[in-house]
Amino acid sequence: MRNQTVRRVFLRRQKSALNLSRQASDSLEKNFISRFDRLLGVRRFVTTWLLFWVLLAIISVWQLTSLSSYFQTLTPVPGGIYNEGILGTLTNVNPIYATSEVDTSLSHLIFAGLLSYNVQGQLVNCLASSLKVDSAGTVYTVKLKPDLKWQDGKPLTASDVAFTFNTIENSEAESPLYSSWQGIQVQAVNSTTVRFRLPNPLASFPYNLTVGIIPKHLLGNIAPADLRAANFNTINPIGSGPFMWHEIAVTGNTPQNASEQIALLPYSNYVFSKPKLSELIVHAYANKSQLIAAFTSGQLTAVTGLNGVPPQISSMSGVKVNSLILRAGTYVFFKTQGSILSDSSIRKALVLASNPTDIINRLGYATIPVNEPLLVGQLAYNRKYSQITNQPKQADSILLKDGWVTGPGGYRYKKHTILSFNLVTTDTPQNHLVVGLLRKQWKAIGVKLEPIFESPATYQTTLQDHNYDSTLDGISIGIDPDVFVYWDSSQYDPRSSGLNLSEYDSSTADSALEQGRTRLNPALRIIKYQPFLSAWQQDVPALGLYQPRVIYITRGNVYGLTTAPINTAADRFNGVENWEIVTEAVTDH
Repeated sequence: MRNQTVRRVFLRRQKSALNLSRQASDSLEKNFISRFDRLLGVRRFVTTWLLFWVLLAIISVWQLTSLSSYFQTLTPVPGGIYNEGILGTLTNVNPIYATSEVDTSLSHLIFAGLLSYNVQGQLVNCLASSLKVDSAGTVYTVKLKPDLKWQDGKPLTASDVAFTFNTIENSEAESPLYSSWQGIQVQAVNSTTVRFRLPNPLASFPYNLTVGIIPKHLLGNIAPADLRAANFNTINPIGSGPFMWHEIAVTGNTPQNASEQIALLPYSNYVFSKPKLSELIVHAYANKSQLIAAFTSGQLTAVTGLNGVPPQISSMSGVKVNSLILRAGTYVFFKTQGSILSDSSIRKALVLASNPTDIINRLGYATIPVNEPLLVGQLAYNRKYSQITNQPKQADSILLKDGWVTGPGGYRYKKHTILSFNLVTTDTPQNHLVVGLLRKQWKAIGVKLEPIFESPATYQTTLQDHNYDSTLDGISIGIDPDVFVYWDSSQYDPRSSGLNLSEYDSSTADSALEQGRTRLNPALRIIKYQPFLSAWQQDVPALGLYQPRVIYITRGNVYGLTTAPINTAADRFNGVENWEIVTEAVTDH
């Protein structure tokens, strides 16, 4: 009985399970299988919308990325290592001795003067807080800024200033600045005050105060005669400028392939501000090929010391050629004593036959003409005293009147003497261009020019000895119109400066030059210089051509680099404390 009951229960539950299975199957057929076609449509619908939203997200990301450049700008920020290559070698960075481009560049970076130039070329206080001159124009009093420090942490005082200039005045120290400081008494009145007493008024005197100050506590015990050879000058100089000496490395086994790397670190107590660069390394190369190779290989941020832009560099992308116009004049100096050019008629004819405009147009860069002993825009410059050029017919007439007649080869002769003279200059591509154009211009009036191109070292000896008939050279003029050393008759004797390259001798010019430099009133100075300008125009001791430039090639922008005219090549570092080479993207608000 019990078994039958169990069997009936099992059969009943089996039947119930079969009914449930049948119902589930019918439901699946009715609610899913029969609607499967509609489910595929839903799936396509859902898939389409998913793809749409994915595509929309991709487009949004792309758009935001693309438009970010419109809302962001590249802004210079502090940091970065600046590598500059210079042609030359390190010899002496002491500012009372530095003369070469490498030396003056390093000296400018390491040392600071009482005064300095800002990026506009204006004279401003540096270590000095004030400069006053008495009513007679012979006593200048300088107050130092408070709490000045040397880069070794020692106090910088008026004693250091007096020591610097008294050393320059000592003939045993053999400083090239010696002649500019003769007769000037320098006294440290107290720790922050220095007094300069001049024998006569000198309007340009403040410009002499840009010389870097040197530390008495490190050099005061060295005999002046031994100072030029002191280790301080090349191993570990201590100054108060924007950068301080870190280390030096020398590579190369011969003087011909030697190079030096001088690493400088920012000086945090520099009077203007701590430099923004994290390091500045000066690479000095003995030959041009090394310098060019270092730049093209990416080792250098900038390069200077080249007379032109090499094709290896000009073909590079991202390179910027900065033409830094110098406050200087390029002239052909005619030797007015003891040469064929002592005849003023010949000099006048040469100037009239010249075409400086054509020469400037062929230089390959924009610059400013030089047509007087003063620069365009300089105090006392007056264009009515400009040289008259590009008048070959007038030049012909002057030479013919002077007895020079055309003979064999189209050249002029006088009593069997050919009208010929040499022109000596340095061997550079630009000088070859300029001399070639002058040779052609002067050949047109029957003058034979004999060019002589020399190495820089040989040419310096030639200049020192005045061993030429004429020479093509540049002279640094600066902001102030005091050009006494270039044109006063006392200055062509090698025992003086020897910088009167024309050996120009004019009592009118001498008197005007001396009066012009001893007047402090600008309006009066302008009046006093007029006789000099007039005499120079009439006597034509030289042919003015153009203001030269410094080629400064950089890899991209150097933010803060001055593009205003500068006095010397080393003045490219005016405002170096604000240079920046690193940039980052900043979102505009």
